Amino acid sequence: MGIVKISDLMHENLRVAGNALSRSINAQAEHWMRVGMLTEMHPELDHREICQLLIRAELGGGLDITVAVTPRPGKPRASSTGKH
Repeated sequence: MGIVKISDLMHENLRVAGNALSRSINAQAEHWMRVGMLTEMHPELDHREICQLLIRAELGGGLDITVAVTPRPGKPRASSTGKH
C-alpha cells in the first residue's frame, strides 16, 4: 500500500463517482486505475470487454499484471510497430 497524491478536483470527482456507484473513494480510484491500465494494455477491447476481463480476473483471484498483459485466446493483439 502507498500514498498517491492527486488534485483536489480529482478527489472530488472520485467522491462524487464513488457515492453514485456505492464505492469508497479508494475503491473508485482503484476501479478507474484498473480500467485505465487494462485499456492501455488492451486497446482493442471495448468497455464491456474490459469489464468482463475484470470479472474473470476477480473470479481467478484478482487482477495480476502478468496475466493482464497475456493476449486472450481468439483475440489477436494488434501488431505494434513501436511508432506513436
